[in-house]
Amino acid sequence: MHRTLRAQHDRFALTHPFRISRGVKTQADVVTVTIADGDVVGQGEGVPYPRYDETIEKTLAEIEGVRAAIEGGADRAALQALLQPGAARNAVDCALWDLEARRAGRSVAELIGAPEPHRLASALTVVIDTPQAMAVAAKAMASAPLLKVKVDAIDPEAQLREVRAAAPDCRLIVDPNESWDEALLRGIEPLLVELRTDLLEQPVSAGADEWLEGFTPAIPICADEAVHVAADLDVVARRYQVVNVKLDKSGGLTAALELANATRARGLGLMTGCMVSSSLSIAAALHVARMSDFVDLDGPIWLAEDRAGGVRDEGGMLLPPERGFWGTP
Repeated sequence: MHRTLRAQHDRFALTHPFRISRGVKTQADVVTVTIADGDVVGQGEGVPYPRYDETIEKTLAEIEGVRAAIEGGADRAALQALLQPGAARNAVDCALWDLEARRAGRSVAELIGAPEPHRLASALTVVIDTPQAMAVAAKAMASAPLLKVKVDAIDPEAQLREVRAAAPDCRLIVDPNESWDEALLRGIEPLLVELRTDLLEQPVSAGADEWLEGFTPAIPICADEAVHVAADLDVVARRYQVVNVKLDKSGGLTAALELANATRARGLGLMTGCMVSSSLSIAAALHVARMSDFVDLDGPIWLAEDRAGGVRDEGGMLLPPERGFWGTP
């Protein structure tokens, strides 16, 4: 059969603005890749991220650059050399996984040799706002098992105190998105301990984190922007205690699984994260989430309307997509 590849820009409106230290978004902009081989069709999604100098236009151009190879039969192994880690490779890689599963009549889980995705705790996010508004948001999520709190460097103490008071029983991830410096981090550690913080995610810039090599944190620190692929671990393992695997950073499920397995082999903690995306991104990420200590896959929960048959949230518990949505024949 002759393969065909199609890539397109899709937009999903959000129910509320998603505000973090580096900006705010009101819609999810994704690239959807569809690869057809006769009657068998696989899909994947990538989310270009400006932090990594990615745009929709650049991502579509990258995919166009490998069209001939993919339509000529290039597989996932070949793809790793054709594209750099990032949203473009993620979308194509996940489409190839989906295509492979459907052609074989077996699920992606079966191809990996792993259990099928199941219901699991996934963080609900409290985005940056006034401390009072963040408390209101946290109170509405207070029965969830895990909250992730976005903060910046302006008034994180007030924000975190209000959130913890409003949601006293949740496990807590604090995510400054690189907005803190060394002095702020050292100064706020006692508060993080007092508030029973479970994880501090990428507090300082990935380009200015060398000092973490000599630092023993009171709260485990998770690398996010500082880690993309398994080759990064030589440095990351000296600075961080946990690694956040995102398919858009690693460039697809193939590289994400490699990074997750390498992270575990080094004895580091593991987290699975996502961009603000549709369930098409999350369905693939669930295969890393099953291995993880922390799961943060609430991207589709922010959408006014997700893709039909996608994941669902029940009070902070994420339910996998309906069979046939992605990666299942």
